[in-house]
Amino acid sequence: MTPSHVLVPLDGSRLADDALAHALETFDCRITVLNVVTPLDGTMSEGSAFATGPGRLDDADDRASELVAAARERVGAVDQPVETAVETGDPSEEILAYVERHDVDHVVMGSHGEGRGELRRRLLGTVSTAVLAEASVPVTVVR
Repeated sequence: MTPSHVLVPLDGSRLADDALAHALETFDCRITVLNVVTPLDGTMSEGSAFATGPGRLDDADDRASELVAAARERVGAVDQPVETAVETGDPSEEILAYVERHDVDHVVMGSHGEGRGELRRRLLGTVSTAVLAEASVPVTVVR
């Protein structure tokens, strides 16, 4: 079945960018790019440097728009609609909830995030596994 709405979660990694490029090249339908901001409380970050707030959410939305523009440039001109969305919470839970709330019928995502920090690896390393295990729609994992 050809999807009518594809979700591409982006975390800024090369594999997530590749997933977006794959979605743009493969699917001629509505695509939503989702960036999930993971809140950390003051006990988990120095001076609440990672606390959520309007500025951080705006930055995430701007970053998602930049990633969409870069992916469009990589694959050439595309006409299908691409939207951006920003959610706050646990990445795998927010991706799965977004699928259910917004009639998404396919997810395309990178196999894992990149980063040197141990915290970043822990937050991103299991997201694709959790989405694969729990999603009610097909999931394409780009490696």
